[in-house]
Amino acid sequence: MTLFEQITDFENLHRAYLGARQCKRYRFSILKFGRRLEENLLSLQKELQGKTYKHGKYREFVVSDSKKRTIRAAPFRDRVVHHAVCRAIEPIFDKGFIYDSYACRKGKGTHAAVRRLESFLRSLKTKAKGRRLYCLKCDVSKYFDNVDHELITKMIRRKIPDKDLLWLVGEILESHKQGIPIGNLTSQLFANIYLNELDYFVKRTLREKYYLRYMDDFLILGLDKKRLHESKELIRKFLREQLKLELHPKKAEVFPADKGVDFLGYVIRGNKRFLRKSTVKRFLKKKRRLEAMVRNNVLSEQSWENSRASWRGYAKFADSHKLLEKLGQSLW
Repeated sequence: MTLFEQITDFENLHRAYLGARQCKRYRFSILKFGRRLEENLLSLQKELQGKTYKHGKYREFVVSDSKKRTIRAAPFRDRVVHHAVCRAIEPIFDKGFIYDSYACRKGKGTHAAVRRLESFLRSLKTKAKGRRLYCLKCDVSKYFDNVDHELITKMIRRKIPDKDLLWLVGEILESHKQGIPIGNLTSQLFANIYLNELDYFVKRTLREKYYLRYMDDFLILGLDKKRLHESKELIRKFLREQLKLELHPKKAEVFPADKGVDFLGYVIRGNKRFLRKSTVKRFLKKKRRLEAMVRNNVLSEQSWENSRASWRGYAKFADSHKLLEKLGQSLW
């Protein structure tokens, strides 16, 4: 059975449907699809196998957390296809990713990345012998908007030279004219495949041991400040020439690690793990807004509790006892 046949197999499409509806099963579009589930899956299978499948239009909305981002949500039947594709090809690519790539991978995530950073810092401190420890921290400018369709297709073809699969990948890519849309499950995988090229450049060419990446945020630790500055310029050149990407002009810097390393919402300083102040302020602002929505019956108490529970989990991962005590009953 080819990979394309695996993707379009009815059992795989059914499992993809279950994955796509997870935690969202009571939304209207999902209930509508599920009402005639077998009929809809057979129709989707026929379109895929006959190559008459066309990706639907996206619904756009803006999310504001640390910055404003435009999210593009695909129709539910297309999300089923995204899950079906990822179920088949993600294990193949994941084997080739470096250990210290942490975004959208099983057994990884933000907490694992922060723990790895702390491990790197402890390891380097034992080698420092009084020398200062430095961090190069970078961010790719408008990453998802600038992933090149031709390059990502070549990267996938190198690993999977299946013409039928590449046709389907092309349908998904061309559903969004430039870059890859934040919101697609396939975009998360494609984004990791694309920057895996950078990972190997840093590890094999620059030979940097203390490197880790979470999507388009990455950092390198070292004891040689000059070398880190040189590495930054070599990375800038590699991204520009090989991947058609640019480092963020204001988010690519070398600084002393003892001042605190701000990464994925946490600040690591000494042996402590703190919450980023801007994140706390943003939550308190959101908290007041959501409480008002509950009072006005615009938001359910359960939705507000889900939001609080999510933030408690984020806060408890840091050394935040005093903050949680200060927030007190309103948070719990």
